[in-house]
Amino acid sequence: MRNTAKITTAVLAASALTLGLTACGSDKDSASDTSGPLVVAATPVPHAEILTYVKDNLAKKEGLDLEVKEFTDYVTPNTATEDGSVGANYFQTEPYLADFNKKNGTHLKSVASVHLEPLGLYSEKADKPGDLKNGATIAVPNDTVTEARALQLLAANGLLTLKDGVGTEATPADIVKNPKNLKFKELEAAQTPRSLGDVDAAVINGNYALEADLKPAEDALVLESAENNPNVNLLVVKEGNEDDPRVRKLAKLLTSPEVKKFIEDKYAGSVVASF
Repeated sequence: MRNTAKITTAVLAASALTLGLTACGSDKDSASDTSGPLVVAATPVPHAEILTYVKDNLAKKEGLDLEVKEFTDYVTPNTATEDGSVGANYFQTEPYLADFNKKNGTHLKSVASVHLEPLGLYSEKADKPGDLKNGATIAVPNDTVTEARALQLLAANGLLTLKDGVGTEATPADIVKNPKNLKFKELEAAQTPRSLGDVDAAVINGNYALEADLKPAEDALVLESAENNPNVNLLVVKEGNEDDPRVRKLAKLLTSPEVKKFIEDKYAGSVVASF
């Protein structure tokens, strides 16, 4: 994909078993060499697309040698950034980052806020939330923060009521009113678009909706509001690498007028620049 190396979780797992700690050590040395390319881990859409735009159109003028590696999950980019296999990542929100650091003892830090991908509710069986039948099954992402975000979206649109104050830790156990007796199917976030044929509706992350050729601004029954939304997507590094000159250059480019225009033109409201 346009000079972008695609890495799947399976391949990485096999490599880890084969190469072991020696390879990790050599990757760490490579990532810490600020004279080499900055390797950035990203999920394919829109993150890798935005990075590739930067690589092809802006990086050379700034003297930035940028390499983009695609990952298909929400865990490996963080572990690769922590162990030095990559120099940065671009795929996650602040609540997800904080939860990941807490649960995994990692030391990752945001250096730039770039865009928002509104979470949406999609269905092949209903045209609006009120059309969902009694006892309908809704697929939701199974990671703690995104599931809570999904439940907050449903609550904001009158489908259920949550306990006061549950915030980013909400689970189905925190539902206090469920007038449609909705049931929930917890899936890995990447699997939610594929579940649409098997469930009544699914709450899908914006990046995975775009990968599945859904148009959030047009196809979602409801979308998160962008106003005061804490779920902007971040450029992230391991703590201590914030002042890497390559990282500073990339942060500047990702929040440039050129990137804002690219996001507006390409995604037509399905991805919103946060700067």
